[in-house]
Amino acid sequence: MEKENRLMKYGHILRHYAVEPNFIEDFGRVQKVYANKGVFALKKISPHHGADFIKYIQTLYQKGYNRIVPIYPTVDGRYAVLQSTELYYLMPWMANEEKENRFERHQQMFRELARLHVLSVKDILINKEDREEHYDNTINEWDKQDEFLNGFIEECEIRDYMSPYELLFTQYYNDISQALKYSKNKLKEWYEKTKDDEKARTVIIHGKVSPEHFLYDERGLGYFMNFEESRQSSPMHDLLPFLARSLKTFPKRADDAVDWLYTYLKHFPFRDDEMLLFQSYFANPGPVIRAAEKYHNSKGKKSERKHVQHIQRQFWLLKNTEYVAMRIDEIERQKKQAQAEAAAKAEQEGAQGG
Repeated sequence: MEKENRLMKYGHILRHYAVEPNFIEDFGRVQKVYANKGVFALKKISPHHGADFIKYIQTLYQKGYNRIVPIYPTVDGRYAVLQSTELYYLMPWMANEEKENRFERHQQMFRELARLHVLSVKDILINKEDREEHYDNTINEWDKQDEFLNGFIEECEIRDYMSPYELLFTQYYNDISQALKYSKNKLKEWYEKTKDDEKARTVIIHGKVSPEHFLYDERGLGYFMNFEESRQSSPMHDLLPFLARSLKTFPKRADDAVDWLYTYLKHFPFRDDEMLLFQSYFANPGPVIRAAEKYHNSKGKKSERKHVQHIQRQFWLLKNTEYVAMRIDEIERQKKQAQAEAAAKAEQEGAQGG
């Protein structure tokens, strides 16, 4: 009965594509459609995302980027069908077989992401006042985080008997404070370097980079799907969320995350100012500070154990991020040193030749 209901529900939509379904499997927001013309994926989204993401996909196609799971037009040329309060669009069903291990799949995904950014990059004008306002607002926000950290540690240290959470926070405090200091210093370096600049680079970002949204065909070629949150923005807005999600684990030496990032940077190198801003945002310990603020403001509304577990997980994220941030810092220093040595050598050879 349920299968028949799905055929009736989605059959009306599929008629707009001249597709006659024989069987439909439910995968949440995606329906796998077995039909007279092949196997398809019917995706449901909010109508609010409809116009923009189709526009960005078409722009990418025009710029020569074709590693996108294609979206089929309806018989009358539309790229989506509005049914009740939901928007539906149709794609081929990708085989997505595991032909590579996790590390190699991520490597290919980051190479393709870099290529997507390269083909869609463009400079936009930035008002100096807007840049200054962004900097001031961010520094003010991070100064407030600093004030909270210092106030909370003082509260903890004057108690005769700390709670388990407070005792844990005192052990974490120095690492959190150092990460915040590092983040603020990088932001200040970025602002000093760019305060007189009138342009910034933007790209079409995917908006939700994930291995679940990078599928493989039967030849082993990878294609992005789910562009519903795509927009013109800084490339960091694709990288930072992905790295943050991948580092939400038990403490580890996350060398794979470093390799993924530099796979991307090999194909789409950051400018010096972009790297400073990336390092600043990446290293910021906002999640663990927000966990401490939540405990401080909860006044016993949540169990001590749950609060302790929450800040432990956020601190593990901080330590994993710290490892990657320090590796990036080391690699960037080595690159600058090598460039300086090469320039000095070239200058010396030029003087000798003269």
